[in-house]
Amino acid sequence: MSTLEDQHYIDLIIQGDSKAFAVLVDRYKNMIFTLALKMVKNREEAEEVAQDTFIKMYNSLSKFKGDSKFSTWTYKIAYNTCLDSLKKNKKEENNISIDEFSAHLIKTMDNALSALEEKERKQTIQNCLNLLPREENFLLTLFYFDDQSLEEIGKIMDISANNAKVKLFRSRQKLAAILKKQLEPEIVEYYERER
Repeated sequence: MSTLEDQHYIDLIIQGDSKAFAVLVDRYKNMIFTLALKMVKNREEAEEVAQDTFIKMYNSLSKFKGDSKFSTWTYKIAYNTCLDSLKKNKKEENNISIDEFSAHLIKTMDNALSALEEKERKQTIQNCLNLLPREENFLLTLFYFDDQSLEEIGKIMDISANNAKVKLFRSRQKLAAILKKQLEPEIVEYYERER
């Protein structure tokens, strides 16, 4: 998915070929739905957010200047649409407190996760991500699963790259605390003894 390829379809749409939009929808529908689901945590709402995102994209295509990747621009629209939906529905966030955190905890969790089977590990991480507040789940997903840079995340979330880095660190702290509670205690104990 290169920006040049995207730009070709954007140009066609702007020139009046509305059928070309189907290519962009097909290209980004899974990404947008997945991110919406992580933020709104409800399938029906995520589908609605995805639809709203595509409507906003279509109506704003002429505003895309190519200053960033098209995918970054798309993420930003999806992110803001999720925030609008959450405000509209006044959802409560699931906040996790971090009483005990150290750099050792992340290392311990990384070691403990390495001991799990790959499939189980991915499922464990996904389950724990879903326990995080929406913004942190979204941020970690962008960085680790969608390979977005700190600069791109900053553009998506309307924050500086440094602020994205700080938020990413704090989100990792919360994820580590959740992982510690979720993992089998004997695995954690084994790796804590190893240090």
